[in-house]
Amino acid sequence: MKKRFSEDQIIGFLREAEAGLPVKELCRKHGFSEASYYLWRSKLGGMTVPDAKRLKELETENGRLKKLLAEQVLENEVIKDVLRKKW
Repeated sequence: MKKRFSEDQIIGFLREAEAGLPVKELCRKHGFSEASYYLWRSKLGGMTVPDAKRLKELETENGRLKKLLAEQVLENEVIKDVLRKKW
């Protein structure tokens, strides 16, 4: 799924709202919904651009590690099953 706005842009929008621009006007000006604004604010509120990039890197790394763990658990289960059957 292609994202319309980068994290840098989203943080800029959040900064504009913090500076006093009404949310409705901000949404209309940049072409996104209020629901998107509040979702972004809950996820990225108070972050700087480097923080957001680091968060993205950590989420990617976490996904990779979860996949490795799942593969390892599956492999261990297969080995246990084979050992139980005493081929």
